[in-house]
Amino acid sequence: MIALNGVALDIAGRRLLDGIDAHVASGELLAVVGPNGVGKTTLLRAVAGLHPPSAGTITIDGSEIDRLPPPQRALRVGFVTSDDVMLDALRVRDVVGIARFAHHQWWEWRERPDDDAAVGESLSAVRMEAFAERLFSTLSSGERQRVWIAMGLAQDTPVLLLDEPTSHLDLRVSHDILGLLRKLARSGKTIVCAIHDVNDAAAYADRIALLGDGRLAALDIPDRVLASDVLETTYRVAMQRVRLPSGALRVFASDA
Repeated sequence: MIALNGVALDIAGRRLLDGIDAHVASGELLAVVGPNGVGKTTLLRAVAGLHPPSAGTITIDGSEIDRLPPPQRALRVGFVTSDDVMLDALRVRDVVGIARFAHHQWWEWRERPDDDAAVGESLSAVRMEAFAERLFSTLSSGERQRVWIAMGLAQDTPVLLLDEPTSHLDLRVSHDILGLLRKLARSGKTIVCAIHDVNDAAAYADRIALLGDGRLAALDIPDRVLASDVLETTYRVAMQRVRLPSGALRVFASDA
């Protein structure tokens, strides 16, 4: 469903990533990991059509995403980020409802019954339905993060991209959200998310894309990525590996 072929991405005239070749299937949850500043957010923005590649192509169902008109992109790809936006005067349900404009003609400003249902279901999915009438300005950073995710869900696109969806969230809510994303992938949605914690990525993703040194250092199932020496090379830290009773592999920074 998503194909990156020979993709290069520049920032301020500097080559950030080069030679990226990757395919993400429909119904797959792909976690993008790597050190800070390696280009995870920029890569997601490029897949969303918000940062044109300097070389190569990014296609979704065969269409180059950066060549699609914004209304068509908005029906194919949802992009969830926690960038600060001045929405403090809006109620939570109205913030989430902004995502529904993708399903309206430009002259249609009134809310439809399916909009209300989508907003309600999305807030319920992130356990924020009780906050629907609250002003966005009254929410904590973690609560705001869940509203952004609800906004992405309400857009109802076949592809959903999320930049650090578990930032600001406590342990229980983080795992609830990651479990929700895995459930959405199992239902057929294509999910790509940048995740800070490698072990969270391993616990929930079908595959892990590891970015490092300006390239795609690895793209494989979690156990193989965590077992590979390239993980230590990329993060520049020794790793201790632990095999859980379930058979899953987990890694921790080591002093050795």
